Amino acid sequence: MTIPPRFLDEIRNRLSLSDVIGKRVRVTRAGREFKACCPFHKEKTPSFTINDDKQFYHCFGCGAHGDVIGFVMQHDNRSFIEAIEMLAAEAGLQVPEQTPQDIEKAKKQKNLYSLMEEATSWMEEQLYTPGNKEILTYLDERGLKRETLASFRVGYAPADRQALRSYLKAEGYDDKDMIDAGLLKPSDRGGSPYVFFRDRIMFPVSDRRGRIVAFGGRAIPDHMRPPEKDGYKPAKYINSPDTALFDKGRMLYGESLARQAAMDGHSVVVTEGYMDVIACHQGGFKGAVAGMGTALTEQQILSLWKMVSDEEKVPILCFDGDNAGRRAAERACERIMPMLAPNQSAQFAFLPDGEDPDSLLRSGGKDAFKNVLSGAMPLLEFIWAKHTGGREFKTPEARAGVIKALQNEIKEIADRDVQIHYQRLIQDKISETFFARRYAKGGQNRQNKPVVPGMKLRSPAMRGGDIYARILVACVLNHPHIYDQVEESFGGLEIRDISLGRLRQASIEVLEENPVLDRGALHTHLKEKGLEREMGDILNESVYVHAAFSGPRADPDEVGRKWLAFWGDIQGKASENEEQGNWKKAFYASNEAEEEKLRNMVRVRASEKGS
Repeated sequence: MTIPPRFLDEIRNRLSLSDVIGKRVRVTRAGREFKACCPFHKEKTPSFTINDDKQFYHCFGCGAHGDVIGFVMQHDNRSFIEAIEMLAAEAGLQVPEQTPQDIEKAKKQKNLYSLMEEATSWMEEQLYTPGNKEILTYLDERGLKRETLASFRVGYAPADRQALRSYLKAEGYDDKDMIDAGLLKPSDRGGSPYVFFRDRIMFPVSDRRGRIVAFGGRAIPDHMRPPEKDGYKPAKYINSPDTALFDKGRMLYGESLARQAAMDGHSVVVTEGYMDVIACHQGGFKGAVAGMGTALTEQQILSLWKMVSDEEKVPILCFDGDNAGRRAAERACERIMPMLAPNQSAQFAFLPDGEDPDSLLRSGGKDAFKNVLSGAMPLLEFIWAKHTGGREFKTPEARAGVIKALQNEIKEIADRDVQIHYQRLIQDKISETFFARRYAKGGQNRQNKPVVPGMKLRSPAMRGGDIYARILVACVLNHPHIYDQVEESFGGLEIRDISLGRLRQASIEVLEENPVLDRGALHTHLKEKGLEREMGDILNESVYVHAAFSGPRADPDEVGRKWLAFWGDIQGKASENEEQGNWKKAFYASNEAEEEKLRNMVRVRASEKGS
């Protein structure tokens, strides 16, 4: 029985190698990889490594090496077909029944890969021929270096309708193969097939293994080509059709290069086009990829998460800053929401009006694009802005309407744990926005309201939905160098949640004994104390999204100051809880009379303070 290579790839892509192995032996994370004691020979010190991104395991002790299929065959003593059937069931796939036609199709796919490789090499050569010097000069003027062009194998397809066909036929390929690969189009006038890509700068599209499966072609500028008949203007970009090798809904342009870059610590950034990816790569943002001319699909989103080697998988989706870009971001958000899972989310970055990554990097340099990425909005913030941006909520009905819309969107999250965190965080934002207002004379917002004299301040207590203590503890765990700066306040933080309190106390004990520990060493000590689950509860995006300074990527020079500022702010908020409760009750009851009564109370108090 022969299994199609594409089906084997689907199994490997759907299943995490570390998860499959972890069900059989104990594995632990080691940087971007995992390690374990080798299951194939006796050892006490782990020498067995697992790389999810490259989809292989390797033992430096006995030399065992292979992929997820090979591991199950060797460890479980299964035949190839038995291993495939077991893994397919785990991945939710049906093993295809093989027919002679299926076997022939697999052979044909192998032949098409070699055909696409031959076409790519030929088009690369065309770019550097003396007759096409003007095309190469144009790319030079766009700022693309020769090594960048070589990395992405950029080429040129001549205007001749038969040039590529003639070359490939001389190499032994027939018209049917070229049509099946999307390189030729059948003539609708009964003549010979003709080349699909003509007079275009060519961008080969590779799969995650680096094999060329499709092309994107950009029309050369108007001034560089003869005028078309009847004023016809070709599309700026055209892409290969779907073929036996290429499914545009599954592919990401630049993925094979970006996967390696992500393993080296680069952020994964999703842009909109070929030139954007190439410009980002040349500018040092080597984790850039692009969709294939359509909105992100579920398969592409899963691929993005698999590319990120960090425990937290949060790629940055980069959009134009105009209305079209906002709409594209909203469509991406709709696709992502049902797929959210622990440590799997996304951020949304928006470019200045009229700019794309390519133009911004050329005009503003690396710093300009870096600023765009550093200002990326967490998914929660984007959802909030999407529903509330530019709107006024003067009536209870308007407020209730936006709350309902937010709740409906959060219900789309399939993972129950993630959904609960979103519900709590959105409720916090609703409370801050609609119930924490203080009205001064004339009903205007009065900022920086002083604490009422004589009211005793206390540390905010930890409640089920209270995020404040989680933020402060998470920040110290991610940035232990601030402990000396915040020690007194951190020790006095009142926490009612038993597990969080135990984590805080253990971190104090460890840092008192070892004040120079870095983040990784502190986490190791806490795990040894049996607090790994408690750490996992707070060291995640559901906390960081509420206060970015608590996350591991925050500026270490600013964290201490921001921690203390946040601490001071929530101390003031603790004195306002009772009055906020009254505002909430009045709002939910749509009791405008009670709201007006509360406004009058604040006005009177403000008047008394001013007299």
